[in-house]
Amino acid sequence: MLEDKTQKIDFNDEVTGLIYGFVFDENRPPRRVTSGQILDEYHQHKNASGFTWLHINLNHAAAEKWLKKQFSIESFFFDEIRNGSHSTRIESQDNVLFAVLNDANFQPDSSGEETATLWLYCCTGLVITARHKPLRLIERLFRKLEHLSPSSPSALLVHLLEEQEEVLEQIVRQANQYVDQVEERLLSGHVKKNRTRLGRMRRQLLRFQRLLAPEPAALFRLMNRPPRWLSAEVVADLRQFAEEFTVVLNDLVGLTERIRLLQEEISSSQMEQNNRTLYVLTVITVLALPINIIAGFFGMNVGGIPLASNPHGFMLLVLVVVVFTVIAGWFALRKKDDD
Repeated sequence: MLEDKTQKIDFNDEVTGLIYGFVFDENRPPRRVTSGQILDEYHQHKNASGFTWLHINLNHAAAEKWLKKQFSIESFFFDEIRNGSHSTRIESQDNVLFAVLNDANFQPDSSGEETATLWLYCCTGLVITARHKPLRLIERLFRKLEHLSPSSPSALLVHLLEEQEEVLEQIVRQANQYVDQVEERLLSGHVKKNRTRLGRMRRQLLRFQRLLAPEPAALFRLMNRPPRWLSAEVVADLRQFAEEFTVVLNDLVGLTERIRLLQEEISSSQMEQNNRTLYVLTVITVLALPINIIAGFFGMNVGGIPLASNPHGFMLLVLVVVVFTVIAGWFALRKKDDD
């Protein structure tokens, strides 16, 4: 799993599916609360400064019903969870910020991959994050929360986007290290299995690029036409995030191109080795051709076989075979010398 198992809640005690609940007040560190306390805190902050963050486990049967009943969450949020795309995106719907974020566990030497999706609902005074599978980016944010102290729901979203950007940076860094090792093996001539591994890694990176890269149209539409309640500072942070993510994506594109070139070089090296092997086999076949032809003729059980009664017949045949083999070898090797 992507989430630290020691951080899990016993859901037999937490009947709403709430994993984390935090209340953020101005100039105060975040306070963690339970589902029994969260409703009172939320209604207190509805028309005041501060906000409430709920992190929900969607595998819990009561989670969706509890959110709809107690917080009047728009139905489109749950429709997106059930039927929407898992690609990263941020968009505004009816003065609500909706986002899809992703986490990925990248293992270069493993054929499998583990991904998890986070759905985010952000409005005035409330942030809801929901997931089916645990995510490392939530756990990292949880450990940093006291030092970050986000001032608004949208500021918390920006911090989550930064965590996702860090996930992609780590993937690119790990992949670069692995590709460096493959290049070292290529220089030393050990390229037997690297091409298959590089192909698998290239497919993984392309999938992570589709999954982790935010949809540019939705992001630019949000930055150009943000909701009225979204502060100018957060819009500026989103612009900076878009620029930084573009740099990381450019690094990822360059890495996939580098992997493609390595695959081509390995294929060329293997093809050259196969050609050399085929050439050696061809030369051996040509050199063995004279003795095979002569042995075929003299192996016929018919009358009139020459040199049958000659005491020096065997040596004469050996001489003939040697002469023809030398001539055939000269013709076979001459082309290689000319090349």
